[in-house]
Amino acid sequence: MLQWQAAALREAVRSRTGGKDLMTDDRPISPRFNIALVLSIVCLTSSACTDIEPAVDTSKNNRAEYEATAKALRTSAEAGDASAQFSLGQLYDEGTGVPQNYRQAMEWFEKAAKQGHVGAQVNLGTLYLQGEGAPQSDQMALFWLSRAAEQGHALAFAKLGWMSAQGRGVLQDFIQAHKWYNLAAANGHKKEAEYRDALAKQMTPAQIAEAQKLAREWKPKTL
Repeated sequence: MLQWQAAALREAVRSRTGGKDLMTDDRPISPRFNIALVLSIVCLTSSACTDIEPAVDTSKNNRAEYEATAKALRTSAEAGDASAQFSLGQLYDEGTGVPQNYRQAMEWFEKAAKQGHVGAQVNLGTLYLQGEGAPQSDQMALFWLSRAAEQGHALAFAKLGWMSAQGRGVLQDFIQAHKWYNLAAANGHKKEAEYRDALAKQMTPAQIAEAQKLAREWKPKTL
């Protein structure tokens, strides 16, 4: 395995979205997201937030704050709020305020993903890619990452680029891989620009031209 392929592998199977829900600027961030960000989501989804102050200290001493956040999120998540379902999935994914449980994380991500929550679709696809919370499935990873990509999610572009380059869930296709990496790079993923350029060294000029054409012509799916 080439060095760039090993780096792409690490990013593809480990990176999940943070608390942001942006379609064009959702870069991989530290898995331990800021509690204040989740608290702000709670305030948008639950009346219980009136009693919760955003935390500024994210040390271990804030266990009570994390637990309060999880409780408030659960109320909204069980009521069907997709953003709360996504955030609760994040807490289970990282074991913040609740015991770490990938199966529970996957269940909440799936509820949000089915409502079209793009961050949840990426995280659900990543869990399937890793085989965490359910048996590993390239096909299910492809399904959910493709749905996120249709909404223009840059991290989904990056993961689909790796899957196309490696032949995971699809036949190996350098043209498609180059296209996805190009789209990810255009949305701020610098590493994917490096992977694209490394991949191009294994492609013919005609293949590169075709990949660039596909990237230029790509448009998000109208929901």
